Amino acid sequence: MVKLHELKPVPGSRKNRTRRGRGIGSGLGKTSGRGHKGQKSRSGGGVRRGFEGGQMPLYRRLPKRGFTNIFKKDISIVNLEQLNRFEEGTEVTPELLVQEGLAKKAKDGVKVLAKGELNKALTVKANYFSKAAKEKIEAAGGKAEVV
Repeated sequence: MVKLHELKPVPGSRKNRTRRGRGIGSGLGKTSGRGHKGQKSRSGGGVRRGFEGGQMPLYRRLPKRGFTNIFKKDISIVNLEQLNRFEEGTEVTPELLVQEGLAKKAKDGVKVLAKGELNKALTVKANYFSKAAKEKIEAAGGKAEVV
């Protein structure tokens, strides 16, 4: 059994800090391991990331491309085959889809797409429907309502 007064850190887990500029005998005296003179030897010296010695840096030589559309809508997508998990006659709303984990968030709305087949008659309420999805829902005996 190890006693409290016998506890020691694992060898190599603790290092002594190097005291720079404390005489030639220490091995890190005088210039403190910075070499002689120049920008990198000064306190606060050195160059920023991406600096190329005054040459036009790469990130400025390359052309700018594209833009961010500030009016873009972030719409969650749900496929018809995913709706088969609901009971016959269920009213499927965007809130229910989020709760079930089929849509991440009802951000700017939910769109139902026609991938897969729908085997149950459901009342599906969503913000958007593809034409084919609407037809498949109604062919299965359900209703597609735009919220």
